Amino acid sequence: LCAILKHECEIVPQDWDGMIPALLMRKFDVIMAGMSITPERQKTITFTQGYATEPATLAVMKGSSLEGMDTPNSINLNLKGNDKTLKTITSALAGKTVCVQTATIHQKLLDSGDVGSVNVRAYKTQDEVNLDLTSGRCDVALAAKASFVEYAEASGKAVVTVGPNLAGGAFGNGVGVGVRQGGDDAIGKRDAKLLKDFNRAINTARKKGIISELAIKWFKDDVSM
Repeated sequence: LCAILKHECEIVPQDWDGMIPALLMRKFDVIMAGMSITPERQKTITFTQGYATEPATLAVMKGSSLEGMDTPNSINLNLKGNDKTLKTITSALAGKTVCVQTATIHQKLLDSGDVGSVNVRAYKTQDEVNLDLTSGRCDVALAAKASFVEYAEASGKAVVTVGPNLAGGAFGNGVGVGVRQGGDDAIGKRDAKLLKDFNRAINTARKKGIISELAIKWFKDDVSM
């Protein structure tokens, strides 16, 4: 996107739970970190159009009793007709310890009660979730599907995804670039321009197939919107 805009962009590392506060404190100008567009986040920052979908899924170690979970390949929590699938997931997770990264949409789903009352263990990073899943401290973990696929391939660990790909509801409306809400001062006007610029760049990248190409290269799946 920066190449399309002819911007020289500096990549700034930032812990996930401090991502939005750091943006608002002007430590950087935009967030591009797989952040899903949700109404709660839109109260604080604004988003470009979605550039990718990021289905969530459960993951276990191979041999887990949850491997045989009988569910559809995917469900959208915004649509009706998911009651049977949610009951299956609720039953499977009963009494299990579910690990998740803190301050994420995945933790929000677990805390919502939509999949029953589960023992949630939250971690600061996804790496910590992955490590405790493989060490047996978690019965099951919840995160973006791509995170588990990438970890299994890189580590060689027998991590497998189970149940449906989850979208909608707590998972928002796709992944977008986060920008500060524009104001009347000079910085606010610049932020508003950044939003327009990144929307334009996303349109260009989508039309040229760049988003699809990069998604398949890095995530082995076309998650473009």
